[in-house]
Amino acid sequence: MKIRSLSIFSLLIAGAFLAPLSPATAQEIQERTIRFGHLNNPDHPVSAGVKKFGEIIAAKSGGKMQVKEYPSNMLGTEQQQTQALRAGTQEMQSPATTSIVGLVKDLGVIDFPFAVSTYPQGFALVDGPLGNALLEKLPAKGLVGLAFWDLGFRNTTNSKHAIAKLEDFSGLKLRVIPNPVFLETFQALKAVPLPLSFSELYTALETKAVDGQENPFAVIRSNKFFEVQKYVSATNHVYAANIILISKVFWDKLSKTEQKILREAALEARDYQRKVSVDAAQQAVAELKAAGMQYNDVSPAEIERMRAAVKPTIDKFMASYEPAIQKLYASEIARVLKIK
Repeated sequence: MKIRSLSIFSLLIAGAFLAPLSPATAQEIQERTIRFGHLNNPDHPVSAGVKKFGEIIAAKSGGKMQVKEYPSNMLGTEQQQTQALRAGTQEMQSPATTSIVGLVKDLGVIDFPFAVSTYPQGFALVDGPLGNALLEKLPAKGLVGLAFWDLGFRNTTNSKHAIAKLEDFSGLKLRVIPNPVFLETFQALKAVPLPLSFSELYTALETKAVDGQENPFAVIRSNKFFEVQKYVSATNHVYAANIILISKVFWDKLSKTEQKILREAALEARDYQRKVSVDAAQQAVAELKAAGMQYNDVSPAEIERMRAAVKPTIDKFMASYEPAIQKLYASEIARVLKIK
């Protein structure tokens, strides 16, 4: 209800301030429909961000540019949608950064476990020089990145027991993103990581093919994992971001005015989406508890033990990146960790 009311209010505000475009500017804007796909359900904060993005685009373009949302993998998996963007058959999507490291390896640095511990730190990391350097690598792969939106800190659920200390990971069969950093991170924690696509996850949990999984609280709630999982533990092991992508084939057809509208809208929607996302994470915890899940925090001392356990994994992957990225990552982590 909260997200819906905010979206309606924002639509009214956008309409109230819809100013006429100058004739010269209007000529640079064509009638366009932008198909924006993502894997999240319509009640997820990413969907709220897409709706806000569409409202801003409509307002800035005088109603000539429209965004049509396709949630819940309606246009295919994240990987399939990314390929559609590269081919120019889909305009936009918002995948997790973890989903496109196969195209841009350097994006993997965002996935390093226990790197940051607060939302402001996570935002500062992706909005700063490191995030900009990573976005610059996308056009060579047929993609243009406009902004990073919030997905939230990833946390662990399972059907066996609470995870309160490092040893509680031992032997747990956990579904993880098919991503080398995630696979080796959970191996270092002594879990048994199993790479599965997100579309297979609920069934795998229901049939006990896996014991658990790791995702942000809002994703856990939105996908009703509380129906097939008993324990939810605030491991906060990775800060996760969605990257707002647009097809370079489509981008290159746009006028400078249209490109400016899209860039501005992505950033304005980002600030709105992040607030919705942080609020939704807090609300999701309350709803997961109300649905019967047993929730627990993890002490700072145990988080530090987990961080120490995965450090060799981080060091190994960091050594595989080009020296410039290694240096930039180190300086940016040092900078953002000073933020409370």
